[in-house]
Amino acid sequence: MLIVFNIRALFRRRTIDTPDPQADWIVLGLGNPGPKYANTRHNVGYLAADQLLADSSAQFEPLDSVPALGATMTMGDQQVLVLRSTTFMNLSGQALAPLALRMGIPAERIIVIHDELDLPAGKIRLKKGGNENGHNGLKSCSELLDTRDYLRVRIGISRPPAGMPVPDYVLGAIDEDTEANELAKTLETAAETVRLVVTEGLPKAQNLIHSR
Repeated sequence: MLIVFNIRALFRRRTIDTPDPQADWIVLGLGNPGPKYANTRHNVGYLAADQLLADSSAQFEPLDSVPALGATMTMGDQQVLVLRSTTFMNLSGQALAPLALRMGIPAERIIVIHDELDLPAGKIRLKKGGNENGHNGLKSCSELLDTRDYLRVRIGISRPPAGMPVPDYVLGAIDEDTEANELAKTLETAAETVRLVVTEGLPKAQNLIHSR
């Protein structure tokens, strides 16, 4: 009942005169808004969403109906709505669940891009469903979608050094001297991964990306 109430409450804030975007897929990049968090490890989902738009004419624009910036782009013969949530991480599902419900997008056509502590820095992995492993952005998405069966593009950031608390690490700034070049390549691979899932399907995308 809580999930239904939350989504209906979001509907009441919808601007009636503004229609929802039309798309076959939704891709959501997770992160925290604002300059304080812009260049942190926890924001690689945001950065990957930006990378998706880098080689296109699409631009993020505010969406009246949900707390997100959105841009619609074409991948193969599919229309894809790319979202950048404007809430903080633990409320990320508010950018996703109402749109998915109203647009009729099933979980298998929802891709969430997020940082992953349990992968080495720079490693990309794909999966469908599974536990959230303590990731508050994923927890919010699962709760409000009422399912875990959406797709995840997991961007490895590795574990923090011994003695450093996880929050300090994930919210710490990316080192421009030692991490920036690797991150740029990782974001390009993350964007490629999304395109492969949309155009070739999850199994083929996993075979290609996981072999690297």
